[in-house]
Amino acid sequence: MSLEEVLSQRRSIRSYAKEPLSLNELAQLLWAAQGSTGPGGLRTTPSAGATYPLETYAIVGQVEGLEPGLYHYEPESHSLSLVKQGDFRAELSEASLKQSQVANAAVSLLFSAVYDRTTGFYGDRGQMYVHMDVGHAAQNVLLQATALGLGSVPVGAFRTRTVAALLGLPEGELPLYIVPVGRLG
Repeated sequence: MSLEEVLSQRRSIRSYAKEPLSLNELAQLLWAAQGSTGPGGLRTTPSAGATYPLETYAIVGQVEGLEPGLYHYEPESHSLSLVKQGDFRAELSEASLKQSQVANAAVSLLFSAVYDRTTGFYGDRGQMYVHMDVGHAAQNVLLQATALGLGSVPVGAFRTRTVAALLGLPEGELPLYIVPVGRLG
């Protein structure tokens, strides 16, 4: 699909078929989100000063060949690290003001940020740059999902502390955006 076709077809899709994604589809979504594009740690999304404040997690419910669980994406090796096993979609949905698309998606990608990586370089202005970075990453996922024939929607409404606790995020890392993805119903 051309970029023009993807842009014209991208829509916020909140209803998904109860079918799994393939591991290759998840890998492509993660690469679009924050994947490595060459030497020096450059990635698929721009980042102010190449500070890369974002961390990307996959809340997996239905992905072929992957147990349900919370996974952390490692851009340099294009791999996933299991954080904890289990299907956390219902808990994430509850923390997301009971939005059903979070509970029903095969997977949700969650972006969090370590602000100090950027504010340490740019001062207070770095907070704005972090928000720009997460917008770039989420848009890449939304466009990649469309190109793969999948449905997705950006979700910004959630209880920050509850989601941080669910993921077990360390002090100084805050969740910013959730992108549920699933097969079109």
